[in-house]
Amino acid sequence: MSNPGSATDRLSRLLAMVPYLVTRQGIPLAEAARAVGITEGELVKDLELLFVCGTPGHMPDDLIDAEWDDGHVYLRNADTIARPLRLGIDEALSLIVGLRALSEVPGVHDRDALERTMAKLEAAAGDAALTSEQVSVEVEGEAEVLAAARLALADGRRLHLTYFVPTRDETTERDVDPMRVVLMDGRWYLEGWCHRAEAVRLFRLDRVEAIKVLEVDAEVPGEATERDLDLGLFVPSPGDQRVVLELDPAAHWIADYYPVDSVEDLPDGRLLVALRAADTRWLRTLVLRQAGAARVLEPEELRRAVYERAGAALAAYA
Repeated sequence: MSNPGSATDRLSRLLAMVPYLVTRQGIPLAEAARAVGITEGELVKDLELLFVCGTPGHMPDDLIDAEWDDGHVYLRNADTIARPLRLGIDEALSLIVGLRALSEVPGVHDRDALERTMAKLEAAAGDAALTSEQVSVEVEGEAEVLAAARLALADGRRLHLTYFVPTRDETTERDVDPMRVVLMDGRWYLEGWCHRAEAVRLFRLDRVEAIKVLEVDAEVPGEATERDLDLGLFVPSPGDQRVVLELDPAAHWIADYYPVDSVEDLPDGRLLVALRAADTRWLRTLVLRQAGAARVLEPEELRRAVYERAGAALAAYA
């Protein structure tokens, strides 16, 4: 089963789950869990959350009624939420502008689907869609990096990257012979033979600070193989140390920005995050920069190092 995910993932799942269950009254709990892709225990937690969900007013008749005591799921008073929503003019225009910007991003393969979707939205919006033509969105940064990576891959050229490594909190210079460009979990990655590491590496394109296509032919060694991405984007080394952090809402971005093993919701909007690092010195600095919004729970030596460094900083002010 998949990880229940972040609060955003859970909200998306609930919005999709309600119409599914409304049209399948009495579906066995186990079957519903399999269809949604979570465990029965996670489904029960979602159903418990639905008890306090509904339309504005928050009276008993405004809330969803969920039952599953006999091992079958029933949802009542959820028809309003289950019905497809109608887009307002502003919402339709925002989608049209966003789709036009997406169509300009290099590497988007199914442009026909984008064009069909935009055509339907423009037809539905009528004359109001003409307003969207006055809005221009410039796609910079990552799109330019993606274009250069694709060009080098197509021409068989070597790339020079200025790349930020968050797990070491440093910027590196490296030459890379590209092997492929992939889109995973909504982000673009370049996989290639890194001459600095003398191994195959995966580079997240939004962390590339500068990129240059070199006038040098790429020479990927015969033993270099593409990573099996079904096993996950990041595979920690056996010697990496496990670190457990407790994050307040102000530090939730850490769980999204860095590769983590697990994320668990805690009371009061806190998160329990586990990750792995070959060198924990950068983590000490990262935690100190959060001004108390992030706390180390494990390992003890890192927790103590953060505490001592914070104490020394306070003593300097005194």
